[in-house]
Amino acid sequence: MRRFLVDTVTTILFFTLVAGFAELVIAGLDPAQVAVTRALTIPVMILTARPYAAWRDFLMAWAAPRGPIGATLTDAGAFLTFQAPVYATTLAIAGAGAMEIAGLVALAVPVMLLVSRPFGLTLDTARRVFRVTAPLRPVRTPPATRPR
Repeated sequence: MRRFLVDTVTTILFFTLVAGFAELVIAGLDPAQVAVTRALTIPVMILTARPYAAWRDFLMAWAAPRGPIGATLTDAGAFLTFQAPVYATTLAIAGAGAMEIAGLVALAVPVMLLVSRPFGLTLDTARRVFRVTAPLRPVRTPPATRPR
């Protein structure tokens, strides 16, 4: 339950700040519109925060990145493979057509790539601060060697 709470609250705080800033400063929405938009995204974040964090944990364990570049690539892969389908589903529920969904998801990919590592680092930091660890994760085993 602690893992769920830490992952969910971290997700809500991170994306409320990042997306809220983008909506206010870049898109030019007024503060009331930003507040409504952010409030509407909270249920989706509550539903997807822990499953995303578990997916990221799994991919980090599977890939076992050895440095910052590998961790960045793994975070990007985790974020894209999880969040792009969530975004596409949300658009479909909102009534967007297939071409609109494809175009919007394509436009969202660069943003997803930009926020994936900062979010991963924020999630790791929150887990450390609140002493919540990722569950035991699968470890890649080296391929068997043939006897000579």
